[in-house]
Amino acid sequence: MSATELHEHIAPGAMHDSDERCDAPKCHPETRVAVQNELVDWGEHGDKEKEPKKIVWVTGPAGGGKTAIMGSVADTCKNRGLLACGFFFSSFSGSANRRSKRCLVATLAYQLVQHNALRDVGERILSCVEHDPAIFKKKVEVQFDQLLMQPLRESLGTDPVRQSSGPKVIVIDGLDECEAEQYHDVARSPHEIPRSKEADQVEILTALLNATNDPCFPFRIIIASRPEPAIQSFFTDIAHRTTRKIFLDDKYKPDADMLLFLESKFDAIRRQYQLSASWPSANVKHTLVENASGQFIYVAVAMRFISGSTGPPHELLEQVMAAGRHEVSTNPFAILDALYAHILNSSPNPLLAAHWIAFLFRNTRVFSDSAGNPFPARFVQLFLESSPGEASYVLRGLNSLLSTPPADDHVSPYSLFHKSFTDFLRDRSRCGSLYMRDPYALYDTRYLQIWKGTFAISPNFPASVPLIRLLQTRAQQRR
Repeated sequence: MSATELHEHIAPGAMHDSDERCDAPKCHPETRVAVQNELVDWGEHGDKEKEPKKIVWVTGPAGGGKTAIMGSVADTCKNRGLLACGFFFSSFSGSANRRSKRCLVATLAYQLVQHNALRDVGERILSCVEHDPAIFKKKVEVQFDQLLMQPLRESLGTDPVRQSSGPKVIVIDGLDECEAEQYHDVARSPHEIPRSKEADQVEILTALLNATNDPCFPFRIIIASRPEPAIQSFFTDIAHRTTRKIFLDDKYKPDADMLLFLESKFDAIRRQYQLSASWPSANVKHTLVENASGQFIYVAVAMRFISGSTGPPHELLEQVMAAGRHEVSTNPFAILDALYAHILNSSPNPLLAAHWIAFLFRNTRVFSDSAGNPFPARFVQLFLESSPGEASYVLRGLNSLLSTPPADDHVSPYSLFHKSFTDFLRDRSRCGSLYMRDPYALYDTRYLQIWKGTFAISPNFPASVPLIRLLQTRAQQRR
């Protein structure tokens, strides 16, 4: 049997080397070396430790660089022949299948099938799919057992020699971004309690833990997530004997790594604009690192803004520095929030820009098709614009926060560079006057215009008609 049927149920964009992740963050050369080495060494030699653990949980606050580290670790493991498979969740990615558990097991199984060293395991996985094509509709724990564990038991057994001859590491990133898979139509069953994302996350963790407790399971698992309560509780109360925890704190010298990152980015800007080698001063770079407070996302956003085309670099740098001068706050994200607010305020219409972005990303299910995939950016523009060209005008200057497809691309959606920006927009105490109290208000206004026939849709965009019908259906369901 070929892998075609299995391929139909995977999330290709969730694999570490997918085209969808071509712009995903990776560790800058010579940065985050200590934690990368620790993870790769554990993946290769973890079984030789005095008290071997099967799981490493990499955690830390938002913006700490977890996804960049996991991406780089996956690349290194792949190059060394250590990577068995991986899955990178993303709540704001272009692919709906990266936001749920739906394709997790199939995607991991598909990658195992590709390994020459696991050819017998792969054949047994395909045989399982052929025998039970409905396996993908079963519970995660059942999928794990039948698609992964049973082939491993039959092929490798508990023979340590056979188990050690192939890849050793499974990488799972962004587990906290896994959203709930709903099995009921809430509009038709208003008394049905929606399933929570925490339930799905714990279901995944339970299946992974059960796998590691099986003597036939030859892999070690690296899981990265924010320390959300349900995940923290699972690792603390249930999986503590099996798990080693790595918290991204000052032990891994993030400040030194951020200085290296800044120097590299400023060097590129100096070459592009033929600026003095003394720009900017060492004091400025150290201030940026201090403002980051260990959050790599701060320096990443700052450098995307400074290297953008909205103004001369030295002026943009001064704007970033000015945004960082704030009063003492108990908010650990105060300086990052100030930077986000400043960039939004660079838009000709900051409030409308914030509302558009909040509308698109605060609830990704609302503005996506029936399969959960986000609508193309071109359609979003046609839906939101009051006049042609308004999207380009409103979103001008936000390229450090939002990725916008080229004008001739009618397929690709808008995408954010980091989830922390949606966290900012969701919290009134953080985004202040930019907060959108009712993210559906804009939806309702535009929907009424469509319903009354006063909102023109370009006939040159053929996908508009079925999409408009879907929006109308969604609006009727909300009432």
